[in-house]
Amino acid sequence: MRSKAEIISQLTNPGIIAVVRAKSAEQIPPLTEALLAGGVIAVEVTMTTPNAIEAIREASQQFGARALIGVGTVLDALTCRLAIEAGAQFVVSPITRPELAKVAHAADRPVMLGAYTPTEAQLAYEAGADFIKIFPADGLGPNYIKSLRAPLPHLRIVPTGGVDLHNVADFLKAGCAALGVGSSLISQKILLNSDWPELTRLATEFVKAAKSAR
Repeated sequence: MRSKAEIISQLTNPGIIAVVRAKSAEQIPPLTEALLAGGVIAVEVTMTTPNAIEAIREASQQFGARALIGVGTVLDALTCRLAIEAGAQFVVSPITRPELAKVAHAADRPVMLGAYTPTEAQLAYEAGADFIKIFPADGLGPNYIKSLRAPLPHLRIVPTGGVDLHNVADFLKAGCAALGVGSSLISQKILLNSDWPELTRLATEFVKAAKSAR
């Protein structure tokens, strides 16, 4: 079993975290396989996915040795605990919920708490967050991250929302630890058509862009 430190290291290299809002739990295995083929190892299965806990359990059993299967959109401690018991290796929330850090750390799992402002980001850090999820980042951009980290360089920031192939390099050069990538990687069209070769192609492009920016 990976330690928290090992998981943190793998989340930041290459630094692309796929945010998965699948239409069904059955899509998670082929979707994960496609992402892995493109070099994306961090797969955040959001709780908005139908039967998300069971999907995490099955994906962890099937891909645990090759992928980091995490849970996203976690809003309460019970969901956090159930997901970790199912095999989730990292926990992500769009909000600052301090109790999630306690549950995750008790299981030696990293946690990413959501924030939007500098005050929220620092409070999330003080609550025990290993990463700060800046969300939604589409209206903020890389310059905001750069300005945020100037007085708060200790924050490991992961912007989510608005990250695409055109700004991967800008976000990473602004000091982000990793990037949460949703619909620009796993589009509704890909999910609707189960177009896994296209997902692999896009995953490859995102990993290439991330490595080039480091």
